[in-house]
Amino acid sequence: MLEKSLSLLGIFGFVAIAYAFSRDRSKIDWKLVASGIGLQLFFAVIVLKTSPGKAFFFWINGAVDQLLKYTDEGSAFIFGTKVLDPARFGDFVFAVKVLPTIVFFSALMSLLYHLGVMQWIVNIISKVMVKALGTSGAETLSASANIFVGQ
Repeated sequence: MLEKSLSLLGIFGFVAIAYAFSRDRSKIDWKLVASGIGLQLFFAVIVLKTSPGKAFFFWINGAVDQLLKYTDEGSAFIFGTKVLDPARFGDFVFAVKVLPTIVFFSALMSLLYHLGVMQWIVNIISKVMVKALGTSGAETLSASANIFVGQ
């Protein structure tokens, strides 16, 4: 329960920081802020409290784990299996674990953008956000694309 309370406190902490650094606080659209937090909580309930939501994200988790295994296989091919041996170097070597993952994910995103898959996904997310939040198309497109491009 403490972790959930701390997460909720973090959401409101970010809102407070944004408010504190705002140049013109009178122009803040509090309805939009509340709608955004409400939409986030709605998706959290779907993901965390419903069986289909849990099943979907367990499936996504398995797919991402499989992608990361491909990265490990590529790293073993390039660097050799001895570098990936946890007994010799520990479980985590930055140059062998993180950097190849970044390169692989970047290449995968480029391929999906080239094939038009990411544009389709971003378009769907943008349409949902425009309907739910009432934001403009340009700002919503930017925010939904940053989910994937910003990693």
